[in-house]
Amino acid sequence: GGWYCFNRENCDTRYDTMRRLMSSREWPATRVGTGILSSQPEENPHWWNANMVFIPYCSSDVWSGASSKSEKNEYAFMGALIIQEVIKELVGKGLSTAKVLLLAGSSAGGTGVLLNVDRVAEQLEDMGYQGIQVRGLADSGWFLDNKQYRRTDCIDTITCAPTEAIRRGIRYWNGIVPERCKLQFKEGEEWNCFFGYKIYPTLRCPVFVVQWLFDEAQLTVDNVHLTGQPVQEGQWLYIQNLGRELRNTLKDVTASFAPACLSHEIITRNHWTDIQVKGTSLPRALHCWDRSLHESNKNGKAPLKGCPIHLIDSCPWPHCNPSCPTIRDQFTGQEMNVIQFLMHMGFDVQKMAQQQGLEPSKLLGMLSSGN
Repeated sequence: GGWYCFNRENCDTRYDTMRRLMSSREWPATRVGTGILSSQPEENPHWWNANMVFIPYCSSDVWSGASSKSEKNEYAFMGALIIQEVIKELVGKGLSTAKVLLLAGSSAGGTGVLLNVDRVAEQLEDMGYQGIQVRGLADSGWFLDNKQYRRTDCIDTITCAPTEAIRRGIRYWNGIVPERCKLQFKEGEEWNCFFGYKIYPTLRCPVFVVQWLFDEAQLTVDNVHLTGQPVQEGQWLYIQNLGRELRNTLKDVTASFAPACLSHEIITRNHWTDIQVKGTSLPRALHCWDRSLHESNKNGKAPLKGCPIHLIDSCPWPHCNPSCPTIRDQFTGQEMNVIQFLMHMGFDVQKMAQQQGLEPSKLLGMLSSGN
C-alpha cells in the first residue's frame, strides 16, 4: 500500500518526499514481518509457518502499470509486471509444489489484489501449474466511487475525487485491468475496475474482502477531515451513510470481514487478532474461509457450522464495535473511549437517544458495551 500518483507534478513531489514508494534503491535489506506476515504463532495463529513473500510497493500505480520509461515519461510504472516477475522467480523457489497461493495486500495493495489475482492464476496455469489454487485477500482496498462530501479540484491524490484520480492514473501508467472486467465497460471506462464492488463479480478466484466500514482513506478522498473540531451534522450524516453504502456493496461478497471502525489497513498490524465482528476474529474468519474452500473442493458441502466467513457489523456509527482499535486524539495523542470519541465528534447523545427512542443513559450504556 501507499496511495499512488497520477501525473508528472504529483509523481515528482512523491519522488522528493516519499522516495521509498517510487524506487527500491534505498530499501532496507531486512524487515520484520508483522500481523499476517509474522512467524510468531501468537501473532499469526494459522499462517505463522507458511512460506511468505513480501513485495514492497515502488510502482505507485495501484499495481496496474505496464509502461517502461520513455521519452514522454521519465517514470516507469510496472506494478502488474513486477507481480508477474515475482511469480516467475518463485516457481523456481518451491512455488511449483504449492497447493495454495494467497495473494494479499493492504490499501493500494488491496486494490492491487483485486486487479491481479485472476492474472496470477492464469499465469500459473499457462506455466503448467494447474494444481495451485490461487486466492486473494484484499484489505482496505475496497473503495467507493461515491460523491465527495465537498467537491474539490483535482490537484493531488488527496484532493482528487476517487474516480477522477484513477481516470488520469490509468492513462499515465498505461494501467491494465483484467479482461473479464474490461468487457463489462465501454472503452475508456476501464477505471471502473479499480472499484471493488464493480470488479468483484467478474473475478474467478475466491477473494476474501476485509474493509473497515469507516475507512480513513475513503473519508480523506471524500473530504471528511476529522481534525478535532466537532463534526457538523452534515458530516456526521455523511459518515453514517458511507457505512451503509459500504455495507450494501458487501452483501453479496461471500467472504468478508467489515468492522464498524474508523481505521485503515489491518492484516499487517500486530493487533489484527484483537478485532472481532459478531464474536469472531479476523484470523479465525480467514481460517474458516480456508477450511470452507478446502471442503468445497472435496464435496461441495454446506458452510461449516460455527465457522462464519461473512461478517459485517450492523451497528451504525464509527466505533460502535467495542473491539475497534484505540482512537487517539489527532492533536494530543491521547487515547479516547467510544463515548469520548463520539462527544469529540459532536455526537449529540440526547438527540440520538430521542431518534432511537431510548433513554440517554441506556444509549450510553449500549455504546460503551458496543451493542
